[in-house]
Amino acid sequence: MNTRRIIKTRRAMTAVAITTGLVLMVASCGGGEDNKPKSEGGNSSSKPAKDSGDDENKDDPQAPTTAKVLAEVRGDDGVSLTVTSADRDEGGFLTVSGQIKNGGGKFWIADNWRGDEQELRKNGASLAGAALVDQEGKKKYLVLRDTEGRCLCTKFDGGGVAAGQSADWYVQFPSPPAETTKVDFQVGAMPPAPIEISEGE
Repeated sequence: MNTRRIIKTRRAMTAVAITTGLVLMVASCGGGEDNKPKSEGGNSSSKPAKDSGDDENKDDPQAPTTAKVLAEVRGDDGVSLTVTSADRDEGGFLTVSGQIKNGGGKFWIADNWRGDEQELRKNGASLAGAALVDQEGKKKYLVLRDTEGRCLCTKFDGGGVAAGQSADWYVQFPSPPAETTKVDFQVGAMPPAPIEISEGE
């Protein structure tokens, strides 16, 4: 499935939602629990397609690709979250994607990844509670959602990740100003992941 096409299709539905309420002024963006929304996470169903830069891999969608790691953080439960891209596009969106891996010994459910907003709870196990924090500009950017509250992010099948398994994920945000090139990605109780924004398509 071409998830980039799905994302572009759903962007039209977010026009009302992104105009207000998704960019917050914060008095302190210290990266602690106070600044982090919460949500559930688990097995990933999809992520935006990325070109590997290898002509052979472009012809073979099953061919493995090597992604650049922008940041990696680890939780207390053996789960690690890797960010591999943070692309800003001309439409005013910022797509962050990566991989989550369960290095623990049991099935993992991110019960503290659920967003605090009542509107986002209907997304179930997902990255709906993720946020970007601009430390310098003192702003927090929340996940984009459509007019029915459905997040533009990966929703996890099965509600978790089995021990030793990994899953790909993506989240879309309103894009920070062009002069903002570094932000912190936050979700649940995971430590903040400092990432650098690149200019996408």
